[in-house]
Amino acid sequence: MAPTSPASEPIKAYWQPGCTSCLRMKEFLSKHGVPFISINVLEDREAFQDLATLGIRSVPICRRGSDWANGQVLRDVTRVAGIPWGGAQVLPAAELANRVVVIQQTAQGLFAQVPDDKLDRLLPNRPRSYAQLAYHIFNIADAFLEHEIDGAPLKEGAYNRVPPPEMDTKEKVLDYGRGVLARFQDWQRQRAGATDFAGRANVYYGEVTLHEFLERTAWHSGQHVRQYVMVLDMLGIEPDGPPSPGLFAGLPMPDKVWDDERPLA
Repeated sequence: MAPTSPASEPIKAYWQPGCTSCLRMKEFLSKHGVPFISINVLEDREAFQDLATLGIRSVPICRRGSDWANGQVLRDVTRVAGIPWGGAQVLPAAELANRVVVIQQTAQGLFAQVPDDKLDRLLPNRPRSYAQLAYHIFNIADAFLEHEIDGAPLKEGAYNRVPPPEMDTKEKVLDYGRGVLARFQDWQRQRAGATDFAGRANVYYGEVTLHEFLERTAWHSGQHVRQYVMVLDMLGIEPDGPPSPGLFAGLPMPDKVWDDERPLA
């Protein structure tokens, strides 16, 4: 990344609705009293062109001039914002893996309650359907498994996958989720105990340990589970089997469930 720009340059926060890390980054800046220009890349046609000049194709991004950081790594955000990094406590890896299992199970249960005729309905201010959101939750764990079992790096765009055309029913998406969960539990039983979680993860968004990558897998999918409770509420459905109050304890979740910078449609 480029050398730090002069402090006179404004901070720009690039984001999109429904993006868990975008919301977390903006909340982090606000809590530290850092003023920033908020740029919704779905509404600002020039935003991605601006980021493309830096070789960036995804959000969240915290930028000051030509210096930038991926908002998924808050300690990198502090460098760009010019504030101290106070560190962060991370739950033990075994506990994080347990949380991923329960989060994935909860996601399956919530998604199963969405009526079939509502699967294609879009989230507020975001071109992502309810079915795609469920697939995304399952894919977050799948991407972690690709890294750990297949040895594949987490590349930019991995979290933007959508269900393939043949996965065109709720039951098929649920089958995908069940398969991901079964593989994750196999990894948890057979390989997690011998894994060096202090080692560096091969991910696109910054220099993080495997422990931090696992934490992100947990809180990222967990935040989307909170959004699924919101979805059922918008449909007038009382969730059966919502996440327990303690499921997200100790995880670096955003305060809000959904970015309310724009009113919910």
